[in-house]
Amino acid sequence: MADLKLDEIGYWSEIKLDIVKKYAQAYSVIISNQQYIKKHVYIDAFAGAGQHISKTTKEFIPGSPLNALNVNPPFNEYHFIDIKQTRVEALKEISKDNPSTVFVYEGDCNKILIEHIFPRVRYDEYRRGLCLLDPYGLHLDWDVIRKAGEMKSIEIFLNFPVMDMNMNVLWTRQANVDKKQLERMNKFWGDDSWQNVAYETTRDLFGDTHVSKTDNKTVADAFRKRLKDVAGFAQVPEPMPMRNTRGGTVYYLFFASQKPVAADIVKDIFDTYRRKGL
Repeated sequence: MADLKLDEIGYWSEIKLDIVKKYAQAYSVIISNQQYIKKHVYIDAFAGAGQHISKTTKEFIPGSPLNALNVNPPFNEYHFIDIKQTRVEALKEISKDNPSTVFVYEGDCNKILIEHIFPRVRYDEYRRGLCLLDPYGLHLDWDVIRKAGEMKSIEIFLNFPVMDMNMNVLWTRQANVDKKQLERMNKFWGDDSWQNVAYETTRDLFGDTHVSKTDNKTVADAFRKRLKDVAGFAQVPEPMPMRNTRGGTVYYLFFASQKPVAADIVKDIFDTYRRKGL
């Protein structure tokens, strides 16, 4: 595939891949030992080409699909989605040795997840799923997150893209924000209630009103509460801030589940990297 260009990823993305890989391994071991579970599946909604290039070393790095395929014991099914044809072809190539268990989709994951994949992970059919929602920006619909929470059978890792939000939506002068960008934010958040979180209004001694932005953590904390109260996830640990080489937060990595043991495992993994100062 000569026209395939692999993504170059920063070290924070390499850390994310390690975190998801470690949890996927633990998850598969635990679920495989629960005899009443008939099937457990791995879902990657923004799968990419399956491998990347490190910005630091310029070496090839396995992406989340390849990492998932190497989990032992294996998942019963793998579902990989990407919107670009060249990446889809690459995904088919890396999964060609598993034709009966790997399903590759080309198109909008917001539709594919709800219409085709999530129905295969019904709680009452004793099926469970681990879903990676790792958009490049504000390309995910809240309906997907809410549906995963409602089903009670799906755990998610979620990229909360504060860099995209800050660049395109969370401006001090909100009146200058393009309406299409506001619509993207509303679809990701589920409504426009984010505005009550992202901005605060104060009055000075002269009675004049001033509107100012809140910080990234305030917005992320509100979204964490939303994952619990609106989407219905019982367990949402404090997210992991993924920072660039200048210390700026590129995105927050969220995890959401119904199980305390799952949250405890992820907390331990997150804390491992926090202790390293990442």
